[in-house]
Amino acid sequence: MRFDLYAELASQTACPTDGRLPAGLASGFVDGCTSWSARGSQERNDARDRYRRRAASASLALPDWLRLEPSFESLPHDDWLGLEVDFTLESPWYSKDDRPFHVLDNPVRKDRVFGVPYMSAASWKGLLRWSCRMHWDEPAWILHLFGNERGEGEDFQRGALAFFPTWFSKIGFEVINPHSRKTRAGTQPILYEVVPAGTQGTLHLLYAPLPGAGARDRVRPEQAIDRLLDAIGALLTRYGISAKRTAGWGAARVDECRAHRKGREPLRESTPVALKRALRSWSEPGESVNG
Repeated sequence: MRFDLYAELASQTACPTDGRLPAGLASGFVDGCTSWSARGSQERNDARDRYRRRAASASLALPDWLRLEPSFESLPHDDWLGLEVDFTLESPWYSKDDRPFHVLDNPVRKDRVFGVPYMSAASWKGLLRWSCRMHWDEPAWILHLFGNERGEGEDFQRGALAFFPTWFSKIGFEVINPHSRKTRAGTQPILYEVVPAGTQGTLHLLYAPLPGAGARDRVRPEQAIDRLLDAIGALLTRYGISAKRTAGWGAARVDECRAHRKGREPLRESTPVALKRALRSWSEPGESVNG
């Protein structure tokens, strides 16, 4: 038995055909395929075919006992608000993985430990800030929700929103074939590993302002949440949440929206607009539910 990973990979006599999923997409199986693909063009094609068949063959859902998704059922403070938006992808989702070596040229982003495709909390924050700015200039409520841009040294302010990753359970593959403007013929097909259309996901957001943050920032929290929900709806259904949004990737259908608050029964609505209206029956986020 070897204890050197690279020595083990170098000793392979064949490309691996099986691997424990989803962890095998983070190490083990994917390492063996990547190492084998470096031996020549035939080995590269063989490794890519075997990886594709294996990656698309099963559900990659994380086990429930890991409890990686947040629970907003027991929020500790009256001012906090938990938001959840269930959605279904209507076109492929793609975000490039940061793994330096991979059997594919364009692997989808996966968790480094579990091998599950996911959209990071930072990606959600950046896209939602952008969606807000598409409709409104830089008003005080955007700063209140998102805080300063990264790198802001002076007067730095943390936003009132906390973001969480979204986990996906399927992998598929898409081919983009760029066409020559002169000949209008395909040039070189490019393979992308993606999360396929029809896959479900959930956006989790927690509005957790510091005491007095609304008054300090001169914003009405309920107005900020209203506009945030508008931005969420536009991002998912109009703009898309994927890289290559200009190609139509990452568009989604909203299935259900939920809001959680201490001392209240959760609100459930079919769209962000409907949830925004339902939230008006609650007290303002900056006000105690007990009045």
